[in-house]
Amino acid sequence: MWRLPSFRAALRGVRRALEQCGRTEAAPEPALAAMERAVVRCVPSEPKLSLSFSLADGSHKNMQRDQSEPLGRALSRIATNALKGHAKAAAAKKSRKNRPGASGGAACAGSGPEPAAACEPVVKLYYREEAVADDVLNVDAWQDGAVLQIGDVKYKVERNPPAFTELQLPRYIMAGFPVCPKLTLEFGDPAGSLFRWYKESKPGAAETEGSGSSSLSPSTPPSTWTETGVEERVYTPCNADIGLRLKLRCTPGNGQRFGPSRELESVCPVEAGPGTCTFDLRHLYTKKVTEDALIRTVSYNILADTYAQTDFSRTVLYPYCAPYALELDYRQNLIQKELTGYNADLICLQEVDRAVFSDSLVPALEAFGLEGVFRIKQHEGLATFYRKSKFSLLSQHDISFQEALESDSLHKELLEKLALYPLAQERVLQRSSVLQVSVLQSTKDSSKKICVANTHLYWHPKEH
Repeated sequence: MWRLPSFRAALRGVRRALEQCGRTEAAPEPALAAMERAVVRCVPSEPKLSLSFSLADGSHKNMQRDQSEPLGRALSRIATNALKGHAKAAAAKKSRKNRPGASGGAACAGSGPEPAAACEPVVKLYYREEAVADDVLNVDAWQDGAVLQIGDVKYKVERNPPAFTELQLPRYIMAGFPVCPKLTLEFGDPAGSLFRWYKESKPGAAETEGSGSSSLSPSTPPSTWTETGVEERVYTPCNADIGLRLKLRCTPGNGQRFGPSRELESVCPVEAGPGTCTFDLRHLYTKKVTEDALIRTVSYNILADTYAQTDFSRTVLYPYCAPYALELDYRQNLIQKELTGYNADLICLQEVDRAVFSDSLVPALEAFGLEGVFRIKQHEGLATFYRKSKFSLLSQHDISFQEALESDSLHKELLEKLALYPLAQERVLQRSSVLQVSVLQSTKDSSKKICVANTHLYWHPKEH
């Protein structure tokens, strides 16, 4: 197998991590030569494949080609791109040479013979040491383990390696609260991936306030990072991390192989937490997941952000809350820690913002073994999470109360009784209330099923 030296170093770390986890992996084949990587993404349901690689001039190329196109056309396009890249690099080098103050000065510009025009490089694709014919279709030509040669540079083709399509750290991070990255993988899964957390060696290397970018001034030294020793998906900062930014290095995997690693740094440093929370005492009774015969359930109205950020909420409903305590970024940290600390098997949530479900709750609860379903109402909705080791989702049913009352004959008698009270009928039929029903099956005994109904019927401050 051919790998870059940096990739071999990453794999050494991979093997180290696997050994620590008690897993064994066959030793890699000795590298015949140091090779670059050409990553091919080819999915049967899509008409095009993508090809990604870096040229010798340092430029990165992302190409989209028809799967049904003959290989020769794709190779010809690669050759053209390589020639253009060479020309741009040569022009940039000449421009630097002719720049005033450069070695030899402007007077030397034009002296000496002009470099010979570059020729289009030879581009070939090999599979099992044999050249692939130009008339082979792209879908068949770009096989995993093939070798792409562009001039003197060779690339190892990796077809559909595990890859992150989305990777993001939360913006607001507090000491004592778990940090759960939002991630989406293709051709991989989080359980087969590797994670390594770092923290800044000293504060002050982050972007300057209001700069809007991570670029540093010439006088600002780059950040230096120290390993935290945590090699899991979730990291809980301690008080010693306050004022420091975090960095996460992720290597996507699927249990058989690994894809290119990615690194991301937190935008803001770790901030101090609120200290002891009311739920910390309750967590003393829920330190472990219940045994298979038991089910622990949590139901929680988490207050949708659209309702928290109103003058009525700040002045009438929650006047005792400091403004920062109603901010969504702050509340999400508390909600995540509280919910994960209950080690529940079923969690029913109300007043859930769509973005909170996808960007906050799913990453946090998935990291602790739970999977969720969501039903939007108008501005917010319902979410039900279940422990994957105990349950599988058989079916999901979302029922609108208003539609069910008016269209389902089963509710005819109820609707007739409601019609005796026109004002109540009008209020009921105007409501957007829904019932989220999840039918779950035991993973241990398929004969055991449970129906979980989650709803938020009605609330108004003047009627409670």
